[in-house]
Amino acid sequence: MRMGAAQREEDLVDEGQRGFFGKFGSRIGKPRIDAAPPNLHTREALLLLQNYEESGQGWFWSTDAKGRLTYITDSVAQLMGRTSGQILGSYFTELFLPVDGHGEHQRTLPFLLTKQSKFDELPLRSAFEGDDRWWAISGRPQFDAGGRFTGYRGSGTDVTAQRRSAEDASRLALYDSLTGLANRFNISKKLDSTLAAFAQQQRSCAIMLLDLDRFKQVNDTLGHPAGDALLKQVAERLLKIVGDKEMVSRLGGDEFKIILPDVDDRGKLGDLAADIIASLSQPYSVDGSRCIIGASVGVAIAPFDGVNSDDLVRNADLALYAAKGNGRGRFAFYSSELHQAAEVRRALEEDLRDALARGEMELHYQPVVQAKTNMVTGVEALVRWTHPERGVISPGVFVPIAEETNLIWPLGEWVLRQACEDAVRWPGDMRVAVNVSPIQFANADLPKVVAKALAATGLSPDRLELEITESVFLGDSADTAQMFKALKGLGVRLALDDFGTGYSSLGYLQNAPFDKIKIDQSFVRGATEKGSRNSALIAAIVALAEALEMETTAEGIESLDQLDLIRKLNVSHVQGYVYSKPVGNAELLEHAEAGSWTIKPAGPARQRNDRFSLFRKVGAVHDNHRYDVVIRNLSATGAFIEGILDVPVGTQFVIDFGEGQLVTATVRRSMKHQQGVEFEQTMVSDGNGGLCTRHRVSPYLIAAATQSTAGMALPAFTTTSDWKAA
Repeated sequence: MRMGAAQREEDLVDEGQRGFFGKFGSRIGKPRIDAAPPNLHTREALLLLQNYEESGQGWFWSTDAKGRLTYITDSVAQLMGRTSGQILGSYFTELFLPVDGHGEHQRTLPFLLTKQSKFDELPLRSAFEGDDRWWAISGRPQFDAGGRFTGYRGSGTDVTAQRRSAEDASRLALYDSLTGLANRFNISKKLDSTLAAFAQQQRSCAIMLLDLDRFKQVNDTLGHPAGDALLKQVAERLLKIVGDKEMVSRLGGDEFKIILPDVDDRGKLGDLAADIIASLSQPYSVDGSRCIIGASVGVAIAPFDGVNSDDLVRNADLALYAAKGNGRGRFAFYSSELHQAAEVRRALEEDLRDALARGEMELHYQPVVQAKTNMVTGVEALVRWTHPERGVISPGVFVPIAEETNLIWPLGEWVLRQACEDAVRWPGDMRVAVNVSPIQFANADLPKVVAKALAATGLSPDRLELEITESVFLGDSADTAQMFKALKGLGVRLALDDFGTGYSSLGYLQNAPFDKIKIDQSFVRGATEKGSRNSALIAAIVALAEALEMETTAEGIESLDQLDLIRKLNVSHVQGYVYSKPVGNAELLEHAEAGSWTIKPAGPARQRNDRFSLFRKVGAVHDNHRYDVVIRNLSATGAFIEGILDVPVGTQFVIDFGEGQLVTATVRRSMKHQQGVEFEQTMVSDGNGGLCTRHRVSPYLIAAATQSTAGMALPAFTTTSDWKAA
């Protein structure tokens, strides 16, 4: 039997719930209409409200005067993990989390209900576990005929999607969408606020700028999706080392910035930078391909290197530029000298373009000696640039410039041709080794250039050795394997250079046709130190090379104890100052023409701290008197200075290196106007081949000291009144 329309409407009205649809009491359930049946207009309104609830577009609620729920749409109660029956009678405010806990700057729901105020679209988050929804709640206070407050009636809508969209937009405005790190805008604001606060509190703050080395090759070789995947892994490694996600940012491309509050110890900063470089230089696996990149780091510290973000970032960028310019894969601290160095480097870049044409380049050759017999079996060709105005320019300076300016290809071609021309005139069968940069190796024309040099000079191919670094295995591509095949097809020898500096893979030693492994000097130097494991690792490398029928060469050997260790470990060849510095072709010919070239090793008995020969004016302060002295020799533990006469042994100075760098030093040797001093605290590496003090005197303290001593005469110099400036 079909139900009539009037009956169906009456039943639907009967299914309405009390509390909201009129004065039906606070009981949930099917209300019974005590008065006259509602007219058609009322029935239609109730049906529309019910239809609205069922559509899910919104819901309704009501409370009594005490704020306890008397009605709530059942479907919404279920979304909250309850039934309407379980929720009725509870306080309406218990459905939502406190506003203050979520950073909302608005009047709270309890406040509005207490004040009996109306409200619209109040954003609130569900308080029920597992329900991460946001609701926009509206409500109106209700009063009876006598004006007494009876409760609230209101509605709500689900605004979760809009809320998440707004949060996503906010996140995109502050965070890098690829790596999840803070973006340039975010980190810049953070640095501004940190420096402003720290300046008032006289606290220090360091920043690091990072630039990935050889990242462009990944994009070019494996494609941009692989490059994006690699950047994500880089971000993960950075976070693992630094720890604080909010202080690590991606500026864009392959550039990153790190903020390090309350850090001014350059020893710790140098260690952290070295750890970052080492970590980022480990191989990556991207879509089944093996990638090897590197990193360079520039460091600046406030307030020493700048008190505002613009100055600090500019100076960190200058330090990064210096790190990249000195060979990449290293870090550098900012110093005022870098401004001049940057200008010099730009001038050198211009001069380098014409250096070959002007005949300013020449080759020197460092002997490679058989460890057991002291006999020279080959040499390594090292390019030298004698600038008409600046004199000899280090390869560590101009080779990176050549790589960045695409001059490495003509320079490398000239070195190869010249080395072959020189070697073919040497008596005997002494080999010549030539370095091949990754940029040269990536050029498909390299085998043609090698073949052309051999053909033009008549040098036997087995006398030419090409030294190649691990970075050529960037993508383990078929092109790399093809290049090795083409080079070996010419009959030349191949050597793996700088082995031990990166995170070497034994896998490619099985496939790449190397004839020799060159163990890097940084790997060797620590081997003689107490507790070092390097000797065991060198022994393992030698055993591996012997199993693969490869020779081994230890680079950078300078002391006799290093040589003894290398011999005991069965390294087949040695290269370093313990035998000879690089020599010109004319001197090499003199030795070679005399027949078998044998060199007797000579050098210090034991490895010692690196010493830097230099001519640098510094200040030596004693009893408030300052003397201008010159440092002739500098190591991490001491220096050789001259400029003061007859200083008693045991006298203490404060050596002022400038820019807040002060170190206490004690005179250990005194010879008229020259003194050997020992530092109270060892200096640390500046990451760029030099040394610096671990700490610096804050400009805040210098300013305070200047103010406190203004107008006061320094006390007289009385303790060693017989001293005088040299």
